[in-house]
Amino acid sequence: MAIVKLLLKRNVADLGTLGEIVNVTPGYARNYLIPQGFAMEVNQANLQWFEAQKRRLIALEEETKAKLRVLAEELEGASCTIIARATEEGHLFGSVTPRDIVTHLKQEGFEVDAKAIVLEKPIKELGIYKVKVQLHTDVATEIKVWVVKGDEEAAALKTE
Repeated sequence: MAIVKLLLKRNVADLGTLGEIVNVTPGYARNYLIPQGFAMEVNQANLQWFEAQKRRLIALEEETKAKLRVLAEELEGASCTIIARATEEGHLFGSVTPRDIVTHLKQEGFEVDAKAIVLEKPIKELGIYKVKVQLHTDVATEIKVWVVKGDEEAAALKTE
């Protein structure tokens, strides 16, 4: 199996940190790491460019982490209530997705990417759930998600 060496331009969970040279499969490099701006190929020109940009990239990474830590602290006390259609036994028609949670957080003034919401399994029952929000490889928090039963009228009032 072919291996590609890449220089990481950002911290990548379960792979490495900024400035580290890592070995990955060509598909992972070509389809994810390079297009997302997380890494670049290892060659003399890129190594020289990285050394010149290293301080700026490290400062930018620290600034991003600092902003996300503030957001994590604000989110820590947050909760969102999702009104869902359910059976009498409490089983949802469908499930609560990260997108649903992000929509409710946005209504409360929090800008969170749906990819940051970590659900161990889909939420398919009424109840109170602790949901992990992974804002950065080094920054995570938990929020409470209340999934409550609502009829069509309550759902219509909530969306207006």
